[in-house]
Amino acid sequence: MVFDVTENDFQREVVERSHEIPVVVDFWAEWCGPCRQLGPVLERAVNAREGKVALAKVDTDANPGISQAFQIQGIPAVKAFQDGQVVSEFVGAQPPAAVERFLDGLVPSEVDGLVAAGDEASLRRALELDPNRADALVPLARILHGRGESEAALELARRAPGNFGAEGLAARIELERAGEPDLADAFAAADAGDVARALDLLIAALPSADGARDEIRRVVVALLDELGVEHELARDARRRLAAALY
Repeated sequence: MVFDVTENDFQREVVERSHEIPVVVDFWAEWCGPCRQLGPVLERAVNAREGKVALAKVDTDANPGISQAFQIQGIPAVKAFQDGQVVSEFVGAQPPAAVERFLDGLVPSEVDGLVAAGDEASLRRALELDPNRADALVPLARILHGRGESEAALELARRAPGNFGAEGLAARIELERAGEPDLADAFAAADAGDVARALDLLIAALPSADGARDEIRRVVVALLDELGVEHELARDARRRLAAALY
């Protein structure tokens, strides 16, 4: 979707439309050589996204008011609008790969959409397209673990090294297999959404956990990561975790 806009219809065609889909604005002029290089690259990339993003072309010579309003000092200048606001921009001619990355930041990819859907079939398809997506590996591993397919879940979790959720799930599976210490109540609380009780039970188990301390720590860290850094429960649990470990 590529179209020209002027000072008369900019509000409607760009600002208002951007509440429905992202609108990329290309500020250009006929005399500008780099503009003529960038224009076709932008148009091809936008058209390839089949209506998921729009491209509005603004002739800065014919529309000086818009250029002044957005403080355009050099062209080509490209600004992306979403929900009525400029959310991303660049100046100067860019290679096709850079333009693709710019648009990818505005329009979710197929994999992003599949991950957002979150069901097993979508997550499996996402991993077919991108085998290293941790945000697909971890939820799929949790689905498999939840229905008793621990080996398959562990295999997926190990494909996301450095991800707190993946490491926590792998540690939980190892603890469940070992059976010592008895953490069934803690895991049941976590599964029921009672994170506070789960954390209490896990941290309380640390002093006598012997060889399982690191696995318990990883499970706790995964729960804290889900809560977020600023969560009050997470702040208190981090303090208690440190005290129990050191």
